[in-house]
Amino acid sequence: MLEKLKEIEERYQQLSDLLADEKILADHTQYTAIAKEQASLEEIMSPYRRLKQVFTDIAEHETMLDDPDPEIRGLVKSELESLQAERQSIEQQIRALFIPKDPNDNRDVILEIRAGTGGDEAALFAADLFRMYSRYVEMRRWVIEVLSINETGIGGIKEVIAGIKGKDAYARLKYESGVHRVQRVPATEASGRIHTSAVTVAVLPEAEEVDVSIDPNDLRIDTYRASGAGGQHVNKTESAIRITHIPTGIVVSCQDEKSQHKNKAKALRVIRTRILQKRQEDQDREIASQRRSQVGTGDRSERIRTYNYPQGRVTDHRVNLTLHRLPQILEGDIDEIIDGLTTHYQAEALKKTGS
Repeated sequence: MLEKLKEIEERYQQLSDLLADEKILADHTQYTAIAKEQASLEEIMSPYRRLKQVFTDIAEHETMLDDPDPEIRGLVKSELESLQAERQSIEQQIRALFIPKDPNDNRDVILEIRAGTGGDEAALFAADLFRMYSRYVEMRRWVIEVLSINETGIGGIKEVIAGIKGKDAYARLKYESGVHRVQRVPATEASGRIHTSAVTVAVLPEAEEVDVSIDPNDLRIDTYRASGAGGQHVNKTESAIRITHIPTGIVVSCQDEKSQHKNKAKALRVIRTRILQKRQEDQDREIASQRRSQVGTGDRSERIRTYNYPQGRVTDHRVNLTLHRLPQILEGDIDEIIDGLTTHYQAEALKKTGS
């Protein structure tokens, strides 16, 4: 790692020298490019400067360990312990900076939650999970918008698709993709028997128009009359939209807006995101399956977490993390889980970089 840091320091100094060159100063395009590269290195250079100072301080303190005054030796040992702890902390920070950046981390999110095995109980838990993520969004002062929802008549959700906008939304939520399992006694269970149900969650980086260009000729658009739970009509016009992207077979329906135009815009957001996701998955499959599991693709084949109501606990099976505070987690307090997953996958990525 230190050799890499020395190379970066040399490059940083070269860029500094170039920025002082009059010829470079006169060329706005070249100056901007060099300044941008230097700014990208500053993120590593700042902790590296501090690390070098800590190394110097450690060396100076070590020369004082043989001081005849026992009180001074005690102070030196104490300060050395603090300096060594700081050194480890800075080195860990720098190693994290060497991890290749996920280009999607700064994107907004398309969140999809679907009830799986378990019938009505799965749909009720899907509603609980959607509330959990909605509360988390509120805590982080992000914005959530329902794009499509299919509710049951008893307060459950068969499927919900929502857009989440906020700083680092995908970076924080990407590891939530997978199968979430719930173990609890349903309200309708007279014998008190615990049921196990499952809900799938997919977290997709939202595509922008520049990412995916859709040929209108590739779309089949059907309109129909929107209806709510129990078959009651939401409105009397054909404002609901079902869009099929013919080349990929992706189908998205939206009926939550009274305007056909707004429903179409929402459906296209989801289609664009799913097309981008499919392209990325195909590319990942060709490059490396390991990479696909690292960045989180919304693969639903793996049970990632269990919510056990009788024991009041939540267990994430990927990092063997168990927390005995289920009510708080369902209220959106999931940072501890997300931080644990982020640390785990960063460590896995570091092993692959050899830093």
